[in-house]
Amino acid sequence: MTRRQILGFLSIVFAGLLLAIGLPFVTPSSGVAQSNTTILVSAAASLKEVLEEIKPLYQQSKSNVSINYNFGASGALQQQIEQGAPADIFISAAKKQVDALEQKGLLVAGSRTNLANNRLVLIVAQDVVGITSFYNLTDSKINKIAIGEPRSVPAGQYGEQVLKRLKLYDRVKSKLVFANNVRQVLAAVESGNAEAGLVYATDAKISNKVKVVVAADEKFHSPIVYPMAVIKNSKNISAAKDFLQFLSDSQAKTVLKKYGFIVS
Repeated sequence: MTRRQILGFLSIVFAGLLLAIGLPFVTPSSGVAQSNTTILVSAAASLKEVLEEIKPLYQQSKSNVSINYNFGASGALQQQIEQGAPADIFISAAKKQVDALEQKGLLVAGSRTNLANNRLVLIVAQDVVGITSFYNLTDSKINKIAIGEPRSVPAGQYGEQVLKRLKLYDRVKSKLVFANNVRQVLAAVESGNAEAGLVYATDAKISNKVKVVVAADEKFHSPIVYPMAVIKNSKNISAAKDFLQFLSDSQAKTVLKKYGFIVS
């Protein structure tokens, strides 16, 4: 036997042994190269429902790509990324956090774009009556006003700006209850732990336990914009860019509009 014939014979014997003990015999041409990719998206808490609905739409054409989400306050997510926590994409509820990452060189150049805009609204429980404006927050029947922690929660930052512009902040400061993200604000009003709260219009839209009293005049706060970008340390930059592109396409925009987000 030649050396080639011996090697061929041994390969056949080895394959037979594998089959005999129930193990598959995989050849290099079996398609293993088509491995799955997982993208981790760190996103503002207010995007939870809309992004969960968009995920299967994307996977209809990208079945080998898994999308995992890490929802939280934009400021907290920014700090996680700065400290080296894994993330492929960051979507914030304000420019401030993405600006900070960009200035530190933590974003893929040219990947930044805006997802959508939103409105800030004052909410109360469905059975509350007599509250018709921000100025009613000074009434004695309002004991607790839920608001996001302004240093880490963009909704809280916008809320603080509105209250200060209306010269109400000092008058209601003792009533403020600070939450770790905007969904905690919503939950506080839903549960009755706060008589009023400041959330996004999209948060109010998903709840049947609260009602919108009034939307804040946009001139009283910074623009509510959701910038997104690919993280420089991502191991899946190409796939992350593709998902960002999908979020900017018409199919995703239809879902965003459904949940009350403002898209161009």
